[in-house]
Amino acid sequence: MEESLSKEWQDNKSDPSLSERENPLKLLKSINKTQFITFFVTYLSWTFVSFDYFIVTFTLPYIAKDFKLKPSDVAVSITLMLTFRPLGALIFGLLSDKYGRKYPLMANIFIFSGLQLASGFAPNFLTYSITRAIFGMAMGGEWGLGAALAMEALPLESRGLLSGILQEGYALGFLLAAYQNQKNGKDCMQNVKQLKLIHVKKLVHGSKDLYPTFLNVQLDFTPGQITFITIIANIGSIIGGFINGYICHFLGRKNAMITFTFLAGCFLPLYVLPRNYIVLTIGAFAVYLCIGGSWGSIPAYLNEIAPVELRGTFPGLVYQTGTLLASSSAQIEAFFGEMIKEEGSPDYGLTIALLTSLFVIVIIIILKFTNNV
Repeated sequence: MEESLSKEWQDNKSDPSLSERENPLKLLKSINKTQFITFFVTYLSWTFVSFDYFIVTFTLPYIAKDFKLKPSDVAVSITLMLTFRPLGALIFGLLSDKYGRKYPLMANIFIFSGLQLASGFAPNFLTYSITRAIFGMAMGGEWGLGAALAMEALPLESRGLLSGILQEGYALGFLLAAYQNQKNGKDCMQNVKQLKLIHVKKLVHGSKDLYPTFLNVQLDFTPGQITFITIIANIGSIIGGFINGYICHFLGRKNAMITFTFLAGCFLPLYVLPRNYIVLTIGAFAVYLCIGGSWGSIPAYLNEIAPVELRGTFPGLVYQTGTLLASSSAQIEAFFGEMIKEEGSPDYGLTIALLTSLFVIVIIIILKFTNNV
């Protein structure tokens, strides 16, 4: 059965006939009840684990107040989560390759749900940090398990589309956390002001994470404006994942990722150069749409290039290791931003544009020389 499954995955290489060029609704209708439930469970678990991760970043000032610490001190807990994610991907991936996907994923969901609850009742910061580190392991394990289970359960013709939807559960988790945080009204705005310190201190990863700092420090946008731009941008990310998930059946996984990565680079000037609030919102939407698009094929792509005996371990470990390595990018960009000045102030916008352009070029080159899927 494993050999048959492996051959089936290898046969799904950028062949347009597999999807018969059907529209997305027909692709979704090709899924039976069992396949839908399997996908929906993995999607919800990735969304909710993402929600918990982001709600902590939004509420760090409250957490710091409870423990009588500074937000920058409490931010260590987020660094621990990022650090332990690859370990979780390795542990749960090996378990799933040995014992199957379902039961390790059930255990994973039980663990991260319990830790979400336990961290809220932590009596001191040490206990809280330990619960968040273990939560990071569970979060790291969930993506690989969920992606493998979902992709293996789905029919060939719908994998690309649902891969894009699955991956953007991360963005949906962010939106849920942002909308939940908006209920706090003015307190939410104060949180965003304090979060600018966090983004400079390696708490979250990627050029997207330094963007609020650029908007606040360099452009002096209000916290409300920053929150709105970020929400609109993440909606773009979700749409991008859906679009890529569909067109990757025609272009192939790799070519679709290259196309969207290239387009993200093209939209970078609109992302950082304008000083108009509306124009920047449009630019952020466009860039996030392309980034979401470039990542939409990742669950399917990594599972398709993985050795069949390591399909539970390989994708998750690669993904989470990349996340850990990227966790330093915000700190690096902040460092260079403070070196490059605009009228005596740090030029975070130019730094984001230059370094992201470099990343775009490197990613395209790497994809060009990987397996053609």
